[in-house]
Amino acid sequence: MKRFATGVAVALLLAGLTPASRVASAATASPPASSLARVYVEPAAGYGFLSAALLSARHRIDLSMYELKDPTLEAHLVARARAGVRVRVLLNSAYYGRRENSAAADVLRRGGVSVTWAPTGQIFHAKYLVIDATRVYIGTGNLVDYYYATTRDVWVLDTNLPDVRAAEATFTHDVAHLATAPVTSGGLIWSPGSLAPLVSFIHAARHTLVLENEEMRQYDVEDALIAAAARGVRVTVVMTASTTYLSALGNLAHHGVRVELLPSSGVYIHAKLLCADCGVGAGALFVGSENFSTSSLDFNRELGVVTRTPAVVATVNATLLADAAAGARLAG
Repeated sequence: MKRFATGVAVALLLAGLTPASRVASAATASPPASSLARVYVEPAAGYGFLSAALLSARHRIDLSMYELKDPTLEAHLVARARAGVRVRVLLNSAYYGRRENSAAADVLRRGGVSVTWAPTGQIFHAKYLVIDATRVYIGTGNLVDYYYATTRDVWVLDTNLPDVRAAEATFTHDVAHLATAPVTSGGLIWSPGSLAPLVSFIHAARHTLVLENEEMRQYDVEDALIAAAARGVRVTVVMTASTTYLSALGNLAHHGVRVELLPSSGVYIHAKLLCADCGVGAGALFVGSENFSTSSLDFNRELGVVTRTPAVVATVNATLLADAAAGARLAG
């Protein structure tokens, strides 16, 4: 559930975890990028593409998910397992994850799917699906069907084999509860460890920077956005209105960042997106599961990807601009 992640940073701190030290500086070069095959913008796209992906699997399926409550996709996973496909599902168990995911876990196990609970000491917030070791779908959204129609999320299809192998290798390590660093490749950005590359992404913007996120509670990200505005970048932050983040957003607005807030009655902004210098046939885009919070960037297991693929960048940029235009400007 997208809303039960609120307060994760507090929970981790109470558990005795200490945030990483703030990033003192960042390189101006944007992180590496991966070419992407497709983009799916929700809620317009629907989740039929994931159904098709699951049903097309012939050898193996690996799914890492923060929250799974979709009977249709669960049935597809069971069907492929019963057809002889090796199906492995890794579900978050921390921060109420076991409670939220138990029903799906029971359905999948009864259907022959190999279900593993992620370690209880770390939140597994990544959302990705590997099919037949040939393609990986990376998303911002949880697989909870009753949120699909009202939530802004984005998924992308990455068919670069090094990226796919890196995602599958990391998944295999996580299923085995091995305390190993994620396998890097191309534009993949993993947490723990995503703070520095995302700050670098922001610092690399030269003209415009438009972003959406569910949360805004990370000082280094906020400082980077303010620094970008100070050097003349037109920075726009788009979020669903929430009193939780008004202090941070008010500070951004005070320092020249354009903050556009959408009503809670509209499409809920759950996507985690950054689009730098995006225009016709240009720009860099980040899509991933990372919220702008200390827990998400420094502690959780998260996955995102940077791309410069023109069609993907243009599609997401158009969505960001439309959402911004529908928002109400927060006064600085």
